[in-house]
Amino acid sequence: MNNNYVIAITRTCGSGATSISRILGERLGINVYDRNLLRLASDDSGINEELFARADEHMKQSLLYRISKKVYNGEIIPPDSNDFTSNDNLFNYQAKVLKELAANESFICIGRAADYILKDNPNLITIFICAPMDKCIKREMELLSFDAKKAEQHIITTDKYRAGFYKYHTGREWKNPENYDLCLNTGKFDYETCVDIIENYIKTRLAGNN
Repeated sequence: MNNNYVIAITRTCGSGATSISRILGERLGINVYDRNLLRLASDDSGINEELFARADEHMKQSLLYRISKKVYNGEIIPPDSNDFTSNDNLFNYQAKVLKELAANESFICIGRAADYILKDNPNLITIFICAPMDKCIKREMELLSFDAKKAEQHIITTDKYRAGFYKYHTGREWKNPENYDLCLNTGKFDYETCVDIIENYIKTRLAGNN
């Protein structure tokens, strides 16, 4: 049996999930994948990495997620198709890379609907990280040098995109706690304490799988 495990982290903007993931990755000695997954998908597909990045930005500004749904089913569109570089196929290649990584190493993935893509993996641990809006605003103000109003709008826009992205590719509701093994509100804890909580859960969970 493959003893590799994957920690799929879904998060709200400003919750501190990226910092928490980096600390957790260092403690566990495993890689953390986020936007660096685009480079791996580019290498795998032969599609320019810039197209993956453009697709990310295009979808953030698109009404597509509000009006349609294309639930991921594992399909890869071949190179001779006109849809080879479509946004859907770019997502499919990211999913393909995630599955290949899961067969070869343990890792953390931030976002990318990894919790859904890898849902059949018995060693998948899914975590949703959030925080109260006032805490998120404070964190984004510090991170991006925004004033409070701009930080709040950034959070609302980002979370709306993430919810739409998730719904489009999975058919599921992004904030539904039933989708996740562990939901953590980071509003009352520092990053190290949050990592302690997650690490203890992971150790308990993996011990139960053995």
